[in-house]
Amino acid sequence: MNQSADAPAGRTDPAAALEHLLTTRFSCRAFQDRQVPRPVVERLLTLAQRSASWCNTQPWQVIVTSGEGTERLREAMSAHAREHGPEFDFDPPAEYRGVHRERRRATGWQLYEAVGIARGDRAASARQAEQNFRFFGAPHVAIVTTDAVHRVYGAVDGGLYVGTFLLAARSLGLGAVAQAAPAGHAALVRRHFAVPDDRKILVAIAFGYADTDHPVNGYRTARAPLDEVVTWVDE
Repeated sequence: MNQSADAPAGRTDPAAALEHLLTTRFSCRAFQDRQVPRPVVERLLTLAQRSASWCNTQPWQVIVTSGEGTERLREAMSAHAREHGPEFDFDPPAEYRGVHRERRRATGWQLYEAVGIARGDRAASARQAEQNFRFFGAPHVAIVTTDAVHRVYGAVDGGLYVGTFLLAARSLGLGAVAQAAPAGHAALVRRHFAVPDDRKILVAIAFGYADTDHPVNGYRTARAPLDEVVTWVDE
C-alpha cells in the first residue's frame, strides 16, 4: 500500500496537489510507537492556523499532548468511559436516517471487516469501540475547543479548523483521525485540562505516524457523486 503524501510526479499544479491530499487522506486508527518531533507538530499547527473562520475570529483553541501527557489522558479517558455514559457539550445527532444511516452502517462494516470482527460479535465490537478512548494508540492528541458564546458558528469554525488540520497532517506524512467519542466525555476533558466553562469541547484529534501495516488502516470510504448532493440553478 502506498501511503506517501508526496504529490505524483509531474503533477505540481495547486488543484492536483490538493486533490492528492484529499484522496489519500484517511482516518488513521493505528499508529507507530514514536513521537512526532516538536518542529513538525509546530508546522502542522501553523498550517492549521490558516483555516478560515467567521470574520476571522479564529475561536478555536487547541490542547496538544505528547509523551506522558498523552498517556495520562489515555488512561483517564478510558477509565472514565468505562464508568460513565456520553455527555457532549454540543448535541450529537438525534438519529441517522435514510442515506446517512446507510453510509454510516457501510463505513462501520468496512471497519469491522478490516479487523476481522464478525457481524453480531458484540464483545469484539465493544473492544474496538474502546480504542476510541485510548486514541488508537496515537502518541499525540489535539483537543479542539471553541468559544461558547459563538454558538453554532463556533462549531462551524472549529470544524473548518479540524478539516484543515487533517489535510495539513497528511501533507506532512502524518496520520490523523478526528474523534467525537472523547468529546462525549467533556466533563472529564474539562477537569483533566482545567478548561474554563466558557469553552466548549468540540472534538479530539489523534495523530502521529500511521502504522501502515495494520489492517485497520487498509480500507477507504467512498464519497457520494455530485448528483446526490448538488442542486444546480441556472435560471
